[in-house]
Amino acid sequence: MLGTLCTLITALTCVSAVTLVTQKPPVVTLSRGETATMDCNLGTVTNSAARWYKQIPGGVPQYILRNHRSYSSPQYGSGFSSPKFTSTHQTQTDYRLIISTVEERDSAVYYCSTWDGSVSENVFGQGTKLTVTSSSLPPPVLTVFPPSSAELQSNKASLVCLSTQSVPFVDVSWSAAGSPVSSGISTSTAVQQPDQTFQISSYLSIQTSDWNMDKVYTCRVSLGSQTSEKTINKSHCPTEDQ
Repeated sequence: MLGTLCTLITALTCVSAVTLVTQKPPVVTLSRGETATMDCNLGTVTNSAARWYKQIPGGVPQYILRNHRSYSSPQYGSGFSSPKFTSTHQTQTDYRLIISTVEERDSAVYYCSTWDGSVSENVFGQGTKLTVTSSSLPPPVLTVFPPSSAELQSNKASLVCLSTQSVPFVDVSWSAAGSPVSSGISTSTAVQQPDQTFQISSYLSIQTSDWNMDKVYTCRVSLGSQTSEKTINKSHCPTEDQ
């Protein structure tokens, strides 16, 4: 029994754990023209390159570059180059992505990854979300939809707030009768439209009785310094059977 236990302990100590790739900060919000920096730690991997990818919500990840401490300069993917994008390393495991003179189109999630040879696996970090704002950006355009007649036959119903804006990331909040709502909210990720704008749908679950009492609900969407809001209540938005 003792021999079996010792064999098991030996086997467990030989199992290689996949490295943990960490990124910071998780969120970066900048104004147009500023410089974005984001850091990546490769964990236990010391001999592989750091790779960076850009992903717009709903889109395919785009390979930006890879960098290794032995490189004289980063190696770039198609459509990306210096001096707009560059990368530095601080240690064997610490790498940085630098994006100069950011524009609204740079708003995306940026992922760092590396190859962990001990487990033959490509490992990704959790991503850094970059939002670039500008005073020249148009405010989000909102449309709020009332509950359907079918929903109003039950105890629960839903309001839908559709936001159209020029960048993928915005902050969406709801209030009821002037008080912030913290539960019953479900907000989608942005979907890019053919005209290059982005749409987000936010759903608020409400009590049918509150709707029938003409409670006023407000959807509020913030994009940098720009904020749009739209209110809805029963008396100002009759249902289809009225």
